[in-house]
Amino acid sequence: MNHSKHSHAYGLDEIMHELRHYLPSQAPLKDFVHHNTLHAFQHLPFHQALKQANVQFGYTGYLSIDEYKSLYKEGKIKSEILQKILSNHFGQEEAVHWAVKILESPEVENPYSKVGSFRAHWKVDYHINLDKVIHPFLFRLLSAYLDQGISLWAFPLEANGFLESIREIHSQSYSSLFKSDRVKRLIEDPKLKLESLLEILVGKPEAFGWYLFDQQFAHPGWSGMISVLEDQPQSLLDRKSIKFEDLVIFECLLEIDALDQKFGENWIPIGVRFPHHTSELFENNPFGEQDLILQCFQEAFEWSYYDEVLAGIMHVKPALQSPNLPSFQALFCIDDRECSTRRYLEFVDPNCATYGTPGFFNVEFYFQPEFGKFHTKVCPAPMTPKYLIKETADHKKLQKDVHFNQYNHSLVRGWISAQTVGFWSAVNLVKNIFSPSSSALEVSSFKHMDPKGTLSIEHQGEFEGDLQIGFKLEEMADRVEGMLRSIGLMDRFSPLIYLVGHGASSINNTHYAGYDCGACCGRPGSVNARVAAHMANDARVRVILAERGIEIESNTQFVGALHDTTKDEIEFYDLDVLNPENAKAHLENVKKFNKALDVNSVERSRRFATQSKTKSSVSIHESVKKRAFSLFEPRPEYNHATNSLCIVSRKSTIKGLFLDRRAFLNSYDYRKDPDGVALTKILGAAAPVCGGINLEYYFSRMDNAKLGAGTKLPHNVMGLIGVANGADGDLQTGLPYQMVEIHDPIRLMLIVEHDPEVVMRVFEANPGTYEWVKNYWVHFVVIEPRTKKFFQYKDGEFVQYIPVSKIEHIEHLQDNVKDKAGNLPVYLIDSI
Repeated sequence: MNHSKHSHAYGLDEIMHELRHYLPSQAPLKDFVHHNTLHAFQHLPFHQALKQANVQFGYTGYLSIDEYKSLYKEGKIKSEILQKILSNHFGQEEAVHWAVKILESPEVENPYSKVGSFRAHWKVDYHINLDKVIHPFLFRLLSAYLDQGISLWAFPLEANGFLESIREIHSQSYSSLFKSDRVKRLIEDPKLKLESLLEILVGKPEAFGWYLFDQQFAHPGWSGMISVLEDQPQSLLDRKSIKFEDLVIFECLLEIDALDQKFGENWIPIGVRFPHHTSELFENNPFGEQDLILQCFQEAFEWSYYDEVLAGIMHVKPALQSPNLPSFQALFCIDDRECSTRRYLEFVDPNCATYGTPGFFNVEFYFQPEFGKFHTKVCPAPMTPKYLIKETADHKKLQKDVHFNQYNHSLVRGWISAQTVGFWSAVNLVKNIFSPSSSALEVSSFKHMDPKGTLSIEHQGEFEGDLQIGFKLEEMADRVEGMLRSIGLMDRFSPLIYLVGHGASSINNTHYAGYDCGACCGRPGSVNARVAAHMANDARVRVILAERGIEIESNTQFVGALHDTTKDEIEFYDLDVLNPENAKAHLENVKKFNKALDVNSVERSRRFATQSKTKSSVSIHESVKKRAFSLFEPRPEYNHATNSLCIVSRKSTIKGLFLDRRAFLNSYDYRKDPDGVALTKILGAAAPVCGGINLEYYFSRMDNAKLGAGTKLPHNVMGLIGVANGADGDLQTGLPYQMVEIHDPIRLMLIVEHDPEVVMRVFEANPGTYEWVKNYWVHFVVIEPRTKKFFQYKDGEFVQYIPVSKIEHIEHLQDNVKDKAGNLPVYLIDSI
């Protein structure tokens, strides 16, 4: 839609397309993957997008003025950085004047949003609250139709789509869903069009678009979900046919029905009494002084931290490469939660080497577990795999709990169950308060796959539908080569190389998929780690790799593993393939991993208010594990809270820096990628994945009521596809307050080690990646490798940036951080 034009009326097809573009695009809970909440505005520069979103929808993209002033007083917004930001915007002479104006600026309330103002006339002038009349019934009907197994009774009819099902219910029932004779006639018309309904409700074609935006953004959660399901029906295991237009038509019918009941059939359409023009909804909104103040405050907040990070990198001493091979090498996911795990592992064993790479390990496929009726994607959400990996595990048994079964739904059995098993269920509930323990309720990352099961990794000529079962040898080699080249690991292989995926465990978390690996489409990375390790261990694959310049010695063996980030536990797979020397070395390495995870849990525990900090690291670790089992713990872990960086470089560039678990770390060696070929792929994933995670946290923290999910406590699961407040609320999009309460809402800064000219060529060749940078949805800084100078992306070019922060050097990390709950500054550290 051309937002700048002012035509007589937008066509309905165009309106519906644009409406779906603006709606939330969150998939069902099982596929919860982070994304840019304001994706519809990404074509605009960041601050202009926040202005448009505020005026159009009432979204808040900044902290309040008072909050920024508090951050200034606390030193989180540094005066020298604020002065620098103001000088960049207004010049050196005007900067002092603007500093006074900003620090003395009064709080200003947000204006009313355009969306919602047109349809509000029903309540104000017609004295009927359509939302109150319609939404409870509409939401319950949608939840019943889309239900994935939580409902006691199935939807009565499922014809060729939602609207056809409604028609059949209407025609076959003694009583109709509708009361108005006019609406009964309309629903029976097989040629019913949305336009005819809008003529009744609105009257004026030029107002149709504005009205539909008002209507659907009165419940953006349900509308967005149905829009997603129309495009991605595979997101539901029990697929349901539904179109977004069906929802709009049905809701218009309900509105006409309610209005007819109150006024008869002779009421005046809302657009006739109150003229609106859809084009006015999309008018550009100029920046005012208040907008500039908020922009400068936010940029000063962000660069006060970024400056510390760059100053820390500037003070890292160059490391000399040892002539000896690393004791072992470990490839972790780039996930920010692995930032501290890698740090502690390198301190426990200074001779090891760790790397960061997307946690699907460059093997994209669907996975179908033993006893599983469906297969699920375990690779980045935008990818569409052509491969299927199936699990075979004859001895595997599913854990069951007598307290949860289908037989207690009947009248007699339900009463008996409540009087007998129900009593013990109450006892277990009380017991869980004082002594949390694992149960059938737990969603455990280690249960995603049977570690003793067999995986169909090699293709044997079999297909399932359009999916090839397993990979051919050349396809295996392609994926192993891509993984190793992207991180610059093409020689000097250790005898043991670990591929460590990650997942999470919890017992009280509807957003559990958001805690697992985003690169595995919100699932644990255990299967990917096993598959990639198997491929890399195949002698035939190594022959192909050697022909491509990557020679892996026969005594080098890859081991798949999974790190549970909630419990800080690790599990290793397929150890029976290890030779005697590597098996012995592995036993020693397990001790190192466990020690690193003990210390890592101590660092994590400083965030937990109920956690004692005086116990030993082993005792603290045990207490941290119990958080995953507790029914009454809304914060089993903080997931990506505080994420703010993505660093694409060699590990030596940041060796010895304490980044407080705030950085996605993607290993990359510019020396082995002079033309930026590997960098192109890395940035093509890092910008939307890491940037998407960052922005979902940013907006959920800035406006938790509209762009987040509010507090977890009143959430009810609706049909196993989403959560709502109470039984009749809209689906909540974004993140709950408990996931973002400690998050500092700043945009992601991407830091890349390479020549600025090469990076700019990568941008120019990839418009999708460049959009994130040129519109400042992420900040971007290049480290020039030879001079170690920093160059900040600014208005189409790279300009030198000189940090001004001073970095504290500390000897013992744990002594300095264990009693501090807030976000910490960047430190240079000597030991843990």
